[in-house]
Amino acid sequence: MIMKKEIVSGRKFIKPSFSYLIEKKRDGGEFTDEEIRFVVDSIFDEEMPDFQMSALAMAIFFQGMSAQETAVFAEEVMLSGEVVDLSKISKPKIDKYSTGGVGDKTSIVLAPIAAACGVVMPCMKGLEEDFVISDFDKLSSIKGFNSTLPLKDMVKQLEKIGCVICSQSEFITPVDTRLYEMRKKTGTIPSIPLITASVLSKKLAEGAEGLVVDVKWGNGAYIRDLEQAKQLARSITRVGRSMNRRCVALVTDMNQPLGDCVGTGLELQEAIQLLQGQGPEDLKELVLKLGMEIVRLAGVAGSTLSAKQIVQKVLKNGAALAIFKDMIKAQGGDTSFIDDPDSFPKAKYIRKLPAPKRGYVHTINAGMIARGVQILATNKKGVMDPAVGVSEIHKVGTQVKQGEPLMMIHYNDESLLEPALEYLRSAYRLAPKRPTPPQLVVERVA
Repeated sequence: MIMKKEIVSGRKFIKPSFSYLIEKKRDGGEFTDEEIRFVVDSIFDEEMPDFQMSALAMAIFFQGMSAQETAVFAEEVMLSGEVVDLSKISKPKIDKYSTGGVGDKTSIVLAPIAAACGVVMPCMKGLEEDFVISDFDKLSSIKGFNSTLPLKDMVKQLEKIGCVICSQSEFITPVDTRLYEMRKKTGTIPSIPLITASVLSKKLAEGAEGLVVDVKWGNGAYIRDLEQAKQLARSITRVGRSMNRRCVALVTDMNQPLGDCVGTGLELQEAIQLLQGQGPEDLKELVLKLGMEIVRLAGVAGSTLSAKQIVQKVLKNGAALAIFKDMIKAQGGDTSFIDDPDSFPKAKYIRKLPAPKRGYVHTINAGMIARGVQILATNKKGVMDPAVGVSEIHKVGTQVKQGEPLMMIHYNDESLLEPALEYLRSAYRLAPKRPTPPQLVVERVA
């Protein structure tokens, strides 16, 4: 079916049928700019039926899109909703995006670090993968914290404090929201061009001038293949450049949890410890490296050494912690939770997960740990208990004796313990020889 004509760039554009576009991409064809705009408009206007949208997503999944196609698609999706104007803020606006992983609380720490370094970070976050505990779940451990802000309030907070962590507004990239739901149902979430367009459209719509991306790979991330993670990092940076945005990506390991804790309140306490200059070494390392990329991309630091010194300084002198308190207060949270760890709720029961034999921790399935925690922590209303989770996680390469704890389990409902233990026990594999610990940062793409 051929639809009515439009004038595009001084010439007539004949709107194609949806089936034609599906067949074109199925056969490896490249969409014109006008065809991409037509697709986005059709999704926005709900003219494209779900079955054809899913077929198109599947065709893109198998055939991909060129950098030019992806850039045009990202821009059109960005323009499908509101685009936040942060031009009145003179400071550089750089955001950070992570593909998500178990124990990842880096955004919670990096937002105030960036602001303390003179960089504005509009950290608006959308849906996470189902095994990932969201930053909102973690921040909700603080009494009163509000993650839902109108766009005008988000802008005011950025002007005043320099950072915000809030949920994505329904007015930002509505086309991506609809397409993402379809991708979840059709198994096309891992499509590299669709992930690229989704990330860039959302982050640029919230006013970011540049982007630092943490692409995670492994059993605790939705990208399980290292080469695919590298391809995504290259795709995002390449398409970002073609959209005239500064962009750097790190490919990082997620074959074990990041940090020593998994769970809402426990992870947030770990993030606060890092802002206080403490915390586990792997989390410190990644926060430092991502923070260095942020200040360099913003132009605040001209070299790797100066970037490192700037980030370390705001952690050491308490400037980042002070801004974190300001952010929590501005979003309705009780800042006494930051000063006093005893303010956080405590679990009724704490027990160890004993090592079944002597040896070294050879591998950890981070996804299984996340599933076990979710079983223990999620109530009938789907809300996560802030007191529940696991702590003191023994990492890959650690030597343990039989019966020694591999982790400590915090829980409130004894009836949920055994189902959760099935996942937690299965997450560990011990071996007689010490393995080589995985490299945290695998590749940098700029």
